[in-house]
Amino acid sequence: MIVKGLARSAMVAVAAFGIASSADAAELGAVDEPIKIALFEWTGQHVTAHIAGHIFEKMGYRVEYVTAGIFPSATAVADGSITLGLELWDNNVGDFYPKLLAEGKVEDVGDVGLDSKEGWIYPKHFEEVCPGLPAWDALLACSQVLATAETFPKGRVLAYPADWGDRSHQLIEGEGLDFVAVPSGSEGALVAEMAAAIESRSPFVMMFWSPHWTLSNIEFEWVDIPDSLREKYSMVPPRTFNAAWPGMKDKWPAAYEFLKTHRISNDVQQPIMGAVDNDGGDMLELTRKWVEDNESYWRPLVDAAMM
Repeated sequence: MIVKGLARSAMVAVAAFGIASSADAAELGAVDEPIKIALFEWTGQHVTAHIAGHIFEKMGYRVEYVTAGIFPSATAVADGSITLGLELWDNNVGDFYPKLLAEGKVEDVGDVGLDSKEGWIYPKHFEEVCPGLPAWDALLACSQVLATAETFPKGRVLAYPADWGDRSHQLIEGEGLDFVAVPSGSEGALVAEMAAAIESRSPFVMMFWSPHWTLSNIEFEWVDIPDSLREKYSMVPPRTFNAAWPGMKDKWPAAYEFLKTHRISNDVQQPIMGAVDNDGGDMLELTRKWVEDNESYWRPLVDAAMM
């Protein structure tokens, strides 16, 4: 059932991505040395990384995956010990990547292609005890409903893991709101707490993002955070982009040219995320299966990069 769903996404993928025009065709370069791709702390990024990696392998390259935090990866990409940091969210990279990009020590090699969104979400049943949601003022009036033993009398908002930044905390502290941003332990913890809140019909608000597989399985709503606050605290729709070691273009020219035209959509990423996180699927197998089934998407891009 999962594989059929992924296969059906092939036509969607081709339509969504299109065939981008190529830059100058390039040679393969150092096929005896691995292209090293960072793996960050969330499943969607692993999908992005492995799809690119499998296509590189189809081109004739060796690929290695390196587990890395977002912030430490910036200096690793700059010095070439990691070749690629794929699917960086521009509102969640701190000052490290922007500084290195400005200095030319890291290169922006294009958009990932995701239709991304970010903010606070809640389970629909919360509206029963907090009328007026998803309006911002309604949420502010319900802060004590969200209080827990660790936050009383203020309401609890489950925030991202500490390594992902503290924008929920900045919003709460900056605006003097009657909430406390409590960091979660991981992506899995965010999903698990939302599931538990739905099961127990408890009041609950957390920071989250789209695309994510769990959003297709739950009844939820986005809080209407005012645009002025979204702008002020970097909660506008983020840009997702790929960052490369500047030496990549000379060492692995064809891979570099391919990456500049390669895109991945929500319709591709979300089913694989769900198959891994919700159904226990194997990341390598599922992403390799997608690449095998969707040669009509990536082959023209590879040919354009290598011709």
